[in-house]
Amino acid sequence: MAAPQPADRARSDGDPLLSVRRVTKHFPVRGGVLLRTIGHIHAVDDVSFDINAGETFGLVGESGCGKTTIGRVILRIHPPTSGTVLFEGADITAMDRKRLARHMQVIFQDPFGSLDPRLTVGGIIREGLEIQRIGTAQERAERVRETMEVVGVSSHYAQRYPHEFSGGQRQRIGIARALVLQPAFIVCDEPVSALDVSIQSQILNLLRDL
Repeated sequence: MAAPQPADRARSDGDPLLSVRRVTKHFPVRGGVLLRTIGHIHAVDDVSFDINAGETFGLVGESGCGKTTIGRVILRIHPPTSGTVLFEGADITAMDRKRLARHMQVIFQDPFGSLDPRLTVGGIIREGLEIQRIGTAQERAERVRETMEVVGVSSHYAQRYPHEFSGGQRQRIGIARALVLQPAFIVCDEPVSALDVSIQSQILNLLRDL
């Protein structure tokens, strides 16, 4: 299978992988019969930071301070009210969403609600490869098997469904889904907060080892 191509050739080796520049995100508050905008929630105000390739970067703060919002802005789930996010030197708002998803993935907070219950775990992990048209069917199946083993879930369970796994196992499956595309950047949105304390350390150790 072909190695992933960089999202933007313009980035030099010395430039950050991701650059968040003075990003602000406000959400309108609507009220009245006509649901007019009567105010705004200031979720993120004038935030800037750089993340280099190979670097782990953490956002720390109390609940509701905007950590998830800035992650969603980076992923283009929410457009910024103002400011710019550059990924490998390119403005993400000018990038094709499919192309961006090829190089940027997310591990969600909720291991129970983030997996499609209608798909087998093999299908969940393989879905991104199919959307991106990466490899042959045989190569995709092999990539899924390899990735499941990397995150500590036996590939023999690929035909099982999410409800057959524990919370910790489901989060490992979510991690495998993010890793299978071999992205350059992964957003982890509090990936252990919904898990028991006994399982949290296992998932954190897995992420550290990766």
